[in-house]
Amino acid sequence: MAVTSSAPAAVGVKNRENGVQKVRTTDPVKNRWYKPKSIVARIVLWVVLVGFAILFMYPFAWLLAASLKPRGQVFDNALIPDTVLFSNYLEVWDQLPLISWMFNSIAIAFLAAGAVAISSSVVAFGFAYFKFPGRNLLFGLVLATMMLPGAVTLIPQYLIWKQIGLLGTWVPLWGMNLFGSAFYIFLQRQFFLGLPRELFEAARIDGCTYWGMFRRIAMPLSIPSFIIVFIFELQASWNNLQAALIYLNAGSVEDFTAPLGIAYAMTKYSPSAGGQGDYQYVMVASLVITLPMLLIFAFGQRFFIEGIATQGRKG
Repeated sequence: MAVTSSAPAAVGVKNRENGVQKVRTTDPVKNRWYKPKSIVARIVLWVVLVGFAILFMYPFAWLLAASLKPRGQVFDNALIPDTVLFSNYLEVWDQLPLISWMFNSIAIAFLAAGAVAISSSVVAFGFAYFKFPGRNLLFGLVLATMMLPGAVTLIPQYLIWKQIGLLGTWVPLWGMNLFGSAFYIFLQRQFFLGLPRELFEAARIDGCTYWGMFRRIAMPLSIPSFIIVFIFELQASWNNLQAALIYLNAGSVEDFTAPLGIAYAMTKYSPSAGGQGDYQYVMVASLVITLPMLLIFAFGQRFFIEGIATQGRKG
């Protein structure tokens, strides 16, 4: 007679006594080091979590409070303003071309994210599926490009776009993503390696092309990793001040992206540059351009967490 445990997460240790098989089970959930075992430990854990939550939320709370203050109280570090001016959120649209900045940033961010997600997925599928001599060496060279500092390729890239004649346009801000990214190629390749190869072999027997396998099998099964790459690049492109400063600074103010526009507003309202110190409009603009990223993460966090959890399962 066999005695077994019905706990699905249990780990069995078998031994026999008098011909009867016994199974000693241990629950891995109960043995986790971070699970508090006493009331004091739980209180300490909650205090630590709340403390870190407050620490990370403080900059956002300060920004919100500063956006509601009058001109002379923006930097007084008070989280509860003495005078609340909701009119700042109405006046900022007349003070700054915020709509144009946000539209430019949204368009460039989606172009950059879509380009790098698709191109990196194609290259990653090639490294994951095809077996050819020197594949690992070539993949290692691709990963080695991540060791190059951005300052090394900054001037050559600028000269290339200048020679092509695309300075002052959006193209340099997203065009380089058409050639993929080593980091995103690595993430996508690890996900593709986790897919059963039998699916692709069966598709080949049925006459499916390589592009067909990528479009009909690989991409539908790798939606979580595709979305995580898309969100990563969307956030990176949205906050990319350096590239906008280099390639768009010669254009009109309406052509600026949101980060470049915020930098322009800081200079515009600076007393040293002849401004009146109306930094409350800068705070309002900073808060407004932060909201899209918060909304995107809120709606995509399920795919975000799933994509992170499923990366790097196979090497």
